[in-house]
Amino acid sequence: MEEENAIDLLQRYRRDRRVLLDFILSGSLIKKVVIPPGAVTLDDVDLDQVSVDYVLNCAKKSEMLELSEAIREYHDHTGLPQMSDTGSVGEFYLVTDPESSGSPPKRPPPPVPISAVPPIAVSTPPHAFPPSSIASNLSRSESLDSAQERELTVDDIEDFDDDDDISTVEGLRAKRTLNDASDLAVKLPSFSTGITDDDLRETAYEILLACAGATGGLIVPSKEKKKDKRSSSLIKKLGRSKTGSVVSQSQNAPGLVGLLETMRVQLEISEAMDIRTKQGLLNALVGKAGKRMDTLLVPLELLCCVARTEFSDKKAFIRWQKRQLKVLEEGLVNHPVVGFGEPGRKTNELRILLAKIEESEFLPSSSGELQRTECLRSLREIAIPLAERPARGDLTGEICHWADGYQFNVRLYEKLLLSVFDMLDEGKLTEEVEEILELLKSTWRVFGISETIHHTCYAWVLFRQYVITKEHGILLHALEQLNKIPLMEQRGQQERLHLKSLRSKVEGERDMSFLQAFLTPILRWTDKQLGDYHQHFSEGSAIMEKIVAVAMITRRLLLEEPDATMQSLPISDRDQIEIYITSSIKHAFTRTNQVVERVDMSHEHPLALLAEELKKLLKKDSSIFMPVLQQRHPQATVVSASLVHKLYGHKLKHFLENAEHLSEDVISVFPAAESLEQFIMALITSACHEENAEILLRKLNLYQIETKSGTLVLRWVNSQLGRILGWVERVAQQEHWDPISIQQRHAGSIVEVYRIVEETVDQFFGLKVPMRFSELNSLFRGIDNALQVYANLVVDDLASKEDLIPPVPVLTRYSKEVGIKAFVKKELFETRVPERQETRPREISVLTTPILCVQLNTLYYAASHLNKLEDNIWQQWTNKSLQEKLIRKSIDDKSKKDTFDGSRKVINAAMERICEYTGTKIIFCDLRVPFIDNLYKPSVSGSRVDVLIEPLDTELSQLCDIVVEPLRDRIVTSLLQASLDGLLRVILDGGPSRVFFPGDAKFLEEDLEVLKEFFISGGDGLPRGVVENQVARVRFVIKLHGYETRELIEDLKSASGLEVQGGKGKLGADSKTLLRVLCHRSDTEASQFLKKQFKIPKSSA
Repeated sequence: MEEENAIDLLQRYRRDRRVLLDFILSGSLIKKVVIPPGAVTLDDVDLDQVSVDYVLNCAKKSEMLELSEAIREYHDHTGLPQMSDTGSVGEFYLVTDPESSGSPPKRPPPPVPISAVPPIAVSTPPHAFPPSSIASNLSRSESLDSAQERELTVDDIEDFDDDDDISTVEGLRAKRTLNDASDLAVKLPSFSTGITDDDLRETAYEILLACAGATGGLIVPSKEKKKDKRSSSLIKKLGRSKTGSVVSQSQNAPGLVGLLETMRVQLEISEAMDIRTKQGLLNALVGKAGKRMDTLLVPLELLCCVARTEFSDKKAFIRWQKRQLKVLEEGLVNHPVVGFGEPGRKTNELRILLAKIEESEFLPSSSGELQRTECLRSLREIAIPLAERPARGDLTGEICHWADGYQFNVRLYEKLLLSVFDMLDEGKLTEEVEEILELLKSTWRVFGISETIHHTCYAWVLFRQYVITKEHGILLHALEQLNKIPLMEQRGQQERLHLKSLRSKVEGERDMSFLQAFLTPILRWTDKQLGDYHQHFSEGSAIMEKIVAVAMITRRLLLEEPDATMQSLPISDRDQIEIYITSSIKHAFTRTNQVVERVDMSHEHPLALLAEELKKLLKKDSSIFMPVLQQRHPQATVVSASLVHKLYGHKLKHFLENAEHLSEDVISVFPAAESLEQFIMALITSACHEENAEILLRKLNLYQIETKSGTLVLRWVNSQLGRILGWVERVAQQEHWDPISIQQRHAGSIVEVYRIVEETVDQFFGLKVPMRFSELNSLFRGIDNALQVYANLVVDDLASKEDLIPPVPVLTRYSKEVGIKAFVKKELFETRVPERQETRPREISVLTTPILCVQLNTLYYAASHLNKLEDNIWQQWTNKSLQEKLIRKSIDDKSKKDTFDGSRKVINAAMERICEYTGTKIIFCDLRVPFIDNLYKPSVSGSRVDVLIEPLDTELSQLCDIVVEPLRDRIVTSLLQASLDGLLRVILDGGPSRVFFPGDAKFLEEDLEVLKEFFISGGDGLPRGVVENQVARVRFVIKLHGYETRELIEDLKSASGLEVQGGKGKLGADSKTLLRVLCHRSDTEASQFLKKQFKIPKSSA
């Protein structure tokens, strides 16, 4: 609030001061007011720079008021403290801030030096007062390197050459790395006179002084003031404020004079040249009352009004004069805003006069001076009328058209615009930038500058400075200026016509308009940078965002230019952004590929490493650059990712075509390529809606890694499965069926089979190449087939059940005498060949019970580990799918369960066969004599089942000792079934030596109960229900033996009639069972029935 009040108070004070001065000057208080040189009326004079004390003194004394002296008085006394002499003692008001100045010195002031001219100390003793910013800067300077304090007198300073001051300032410039900005050169033709940038800068300052003089602000210091200013000029130029910018002269000389002094320092103009120019311009107005200074033909007037004696040597004068002559030629001949009516004659006359003036300096002094004077007079006669001809509708004499030819004026104006930068730090604007720009508006009349031209030139200057310094703040100012350039529809009709007339032609370039000449270099530079934004903006996106904005604004302005060649530019910002992305991705891809090719490839294939690097590139792309580009192209990520996919696909194509097997290179490249493709697809999906993503993904020419990899994996799987199959056959053939240990009662071959299978599975998932479910399914089928082969090999040596069971004896009927053999009806039963009765069991190889038990345990091990193997494979497949982030079709539980279904069925069938074989072998081979041959011989009562219990118990104990616990019930059940089969064989097909009476049924029932209880074993054996179910079929036959012969015959007769229709008799038995019961019945009635009905022979026993 205090600062705002102070500003309001200052503005009110300045306003009241102007009103008071205007009243005094326009009234009768002043006898006569003399307008300062360069101004025409009081409106041209800046009253803020007029000394009020001087005006009041003139009013008191009724003297003539010379405003130039009043302005001089104001600036001469500005730096002095205010004094009030109303009291008895003079009172001074300090201009410094006591708080920041520190405490007063403790010692007395030093004595006054004897010399007439006091020396100026370059370095100040530290105990005198706190070190200033000037002193601190001097201590950092490398150009002022002195071991002891050294003093410079005013005379010494006056002897400095003009360039010495500038070279000293150059030593204090900020040590900033400057970049090349040659690409941003304006597309304007070069100067035929060879005029340099320094010439343009000095001429621009001279024009600026002339324009400032039109407001009465051109003040030449008095001789004493001149010495004071020159003695302190070096220190002022080296001084720096707290913010690091150059100390402005406006601190000591506010207003226009101070601002001009700042401009002089900024443009690096020496004080000697400044004074010569100001004095020359003032002298040029002598005798030209009513003429404004900015309407002078400045180079010509300076040539006429600045004498050779004002230069330190002749060489400096010749150099200065040559510059003025070049400027005249460029302004009036080479780049005139108003063309010549008779171009040939006047052009030649002007050039001849300019050459003669330059030639005069090498003639003897008298003749040379005469020639120079005459040529200048002739030059004035030709040049003044030409320069003052009207253009753009202005009145004659209103403006002098000598420096507003398009190509020449913008070069001069550019040099003035360069003064906005801090001379000690090119990356910053000076503090007085706003005042400088306001001052430069006074030159617009001379240069023919409009707002559009100003904003365009200033934007170009700022942007070029950004390119040189890479300072972000300068870029923001450049972008602000570009936004100020009005579009075509925002310009007035007159300005549009004026801009259309400004054309330039550079060798090797097409004819360009003004905007094209200045904005085309900017657009080309931004296009070049954004065309490889991965390299130029790798540190961040803040700068890139502004550069994109610059490019888009520049494009929009250039597209409005009426030039057919601009039609080659993309129509929309989106198209241009896509061009940037395409170009930058291609450059980045090429660089990445070159880096990869230079890396040692002993460990990884180049394509695999390239895929990894491209993924990093896309990650950086999506996090840094895409947020900027997506502002103008919503699908920028899609463009970027799709192009990377395409470029890598071209590199990958040849590799895919030549991949024939799973080599180390394939195993390295395929996963990396698949991972890159999946990452690209994820980027595209995340960048747009799901529906659009599907459309875009279909446009991708996918690498088909899974397909190619699947083919190679299938080849590998088939070769591995062939190896597994050979291994299975070999270990099965070499197996001796010995248990591994007491705890591990299975054979070692199954362990080897599972070991090689698991190794194959681990190698399969260790391939790390993309796979489909078909490859996994092939692996499942191969392993399933190998296990089936193994199970079949285990039971290949087993004989069939029929081979173990002795042949059934021929049916005979009961007879006490030896009967003869007879044929039986083939329709009712079949008779066995008698000669096989004793030969079959002896010809076959019967395995021992321990071997059969080990085989059974081995198959159980195979079946039980099948689930573990299956779960392991599915778990690894799931992990692989998650790691590769592949989108696969869901696999239902049914397909998982059916993967080893064939192995399970074959193994279970083999186990069932071994169990059945073992029971049959024990009953019909091992216990054949006591069971099959001798049970119930010669009668039931004479040979009971009790005699079989002990050998059965021995066999059962052996089974239980070897067979694993889960299989015991299964093998014992098989033994129970075989025992019951043997019992049925005895009571139905026991041969002619066995006969039964109805009363034997009781003993048979008892024997069946004994056998049943043996297998139940008081609850420690088989479950009672299982045993009961098995025993039921035998109990039914025993029950038939208890019926009378008559009942059996009747039932057989009825059964024989019903059997044709698929039925049975009343007793529930079929005819074959009834027939066999009657054949073993010790009964004459039965024998007669069998003889009469079935022709069965009598028993020979």
